[in-house]
This record gives sequence, C-alpha cells and structure tokens, in this order.
Amino acid sequence: MTTFPSAAPWAERVTTSTGAAPVPHPDQGARPFRFGIQASALPGGTDAAGWRALARRVEDLGYATLTVADHLDDQLAPMPALMAVADATTTLRIGTLVSNNDFRHPVVLAKELATVDLLSGGRLEAGIGAGWESGDYTSSGMVLDPPGLRIERLAEAVDVITGLWGDGPVDHQGTHYQVTGLDGRPKPHQRPGPPLLLGGGGRRMLSLAGARADIVGLNVSLAKGVIDADAGPDATADATLRKLAWVAAAAGDRWAAIELQVRVHLAMITDDRTGAADMLAGGFGLTPADALASPHALVGTVEEVVDDLVERRARYGISYVGLSVDAVDDFAPVVARLAGR
Repeated sequence: MTTFPSAAPWAERVTTSTGAAPVPHPDQGARPFRFGIQASALPGGTDAAGWRALARRVEDLGYATLTVADHLDDQLAPMPALMAVADATTTLRIGTLVSNNDFRHPVVLAKELATVDLLSGGRLEAGIGAGWESGDYTSSGMVLDPPGLRIERLAEAVDVITGLWGDGPVDHQGTHYQVTGLDGRPKPHQRPGPPLLLGGGGRRMLSLAGARADIVGLNVSLAKGVIDADAGPDATADATLRKLAWVAAAAGDRWAAIELQVRVHLAMITDDRTGAADMLAGGFGLTPADALASPHALVGTVEEVVDDLVERRARYGISYVGLSVDAVDDFAPVVARLAGR
C-alpha cells in the first residue's frame, strides 16, 4: 500500500505558491478509497420504488455512501430520503451533503440527525453547511447574509449540535443561539456522534472545517451563490494546495485524523481524454490542461482515471471521492478497482 513521506509532496509547493509555511502530512499509510454518490432526485421523476432501487444499486456496485443535498428546488427532502435509502440497504452509509444551517435551528437539526443515525443503525455522516445557493434564499424570501456571518452562525451551530449529541444537558448562550438545560434526545447510535463533514472553498470555511470536522470537503468557492465558469480558477491544482494549507493550519494535531473528500463536478469515462477536455474545459473557465489536473474533474479511460486518483491521493491525501448520480454506472469499474484499497 502507498505510504506518505514525513512531508506531503504538496508541502514544498504550498510554500512557493502561497507563501505559507510547509505543512507536514502525517506519516501514515494512505487512507483507503471511498466513493460516494450524490442523488437528491432521479432523472425523469422520483418514486419510492425507483429510489429504493437506486439505493440498492449504489450499494451493490461498491460505493460507500449515498448523500442528499439540501435545496428548495425539485428534489427530495434529505432526512426522509436518507431513511428510505437506509431501509432499502444493509451496509451503505448515508449522508447530508450538506444540510443548510439556515433552514433549521440547530436544536431541531441535532434531533433530526440523531434520529436518522439511530434508526439507520449508525450509518449517518452528518454534513452541515452555511448555505450558499442564492436561489434558495430569493425564492423563499429568506435573507442571504454575508458569508462571514453565515459561517459564524454555522460555527456556533456545530457547538450546539455536537453538545446535544453528548451526555447531559446543554447550556449555550451565544450570539446566534441560546439553549438552556436541554438534554438532546434521542442520542445518536454512533458515539460521540456521527462523523461531521464540513467543507467549502474559502479560507474561513475550510479553517472551521479543519478545526472541527471529521471529514473535510474540498470544493470550489461558492461565494457567488452559483456554480459557473468563474468558479474554474478555484478548481485548479494550485488552488487545492492553498486550501490544504488552510485546513492543515487550522487542524493542528487533528490533521492526521481528518479524512479529505472532494466533489467531482466533471466526471466522464471516455477513450478520448484530450478531446473531452478540449470540448468541456471552457465551460468551467479552465484550460484543458488545468481541467485534467483539477481534483474536481475525472476524465479518461478507467485506467487513466484510476491512475489520476492514486496520484491525487499521494499528492493531496484525498481518498473520499463524491460523484453525481449520472456517473453511478460508468464509474462502477473504477470503484471496483479502488474502493477499500
């Protein structure tokens, strides 16, 4: 199995490209690969039978997780959708990727997540975010506060949620939330709680993730409230190195325990890797070379994609790969080659 040197290959690059000090990667074996499918609805319409069938197919193909987003457009609500997945499967882990903190008071979200974890037998991964998609706010009439305020609110919510998962009553008197003597019930099946996933593309969000999360998701910056070609420059290899430095600096001694996840936005199995990159890269605001090197893209034959993932794990430490539901079958051979290895 591949092992990391005492300093990750990107540590020196971080020094030269961002001005940050080198960040040693823990001297440990590479984490086994995990693959997740993000599916918040089914193409063409969702019904109960189709949703359960998708869950079983994701499990049978060797994916580790099925995750559901949290938006107000035409998609399933995350908590009941995840319970349906859990009931249709036996080992597949489920997750919110991610719950919008602005949609629910953290006392309510803590109870919902604990309930799903309890009823699924401890298969939940709890992703929580500060909210980002502008359409969710404009269509609902909710105020989209500045990113710094939303992240400050999320940091406080994490304290409330993890406190309620613990033993005994919680007293929290913060700027945004006040909780007095509440003993959160039910308690989650996993103790001290489900793995917490936080992620994003900006320094403040990734610093919070490094300080608090079990799983850190690396993504493009979503400060504009939409994903478009302007996000491309934030998806490059150099941008990823910069983000890793932020996470590691905030994590400190926790760095060795963190699992790194990446959301792949461009996934294609093809015999014409170069041609596909030439055709698609511009829509993401990238050159073809930058697109192929981005951790947020996987384009090529099964063998080329496998090689890219192994190289990126060695270079960045990324072992958890998130794919969209439309890639579930095409990427099954990649999952068969790498999952758990």
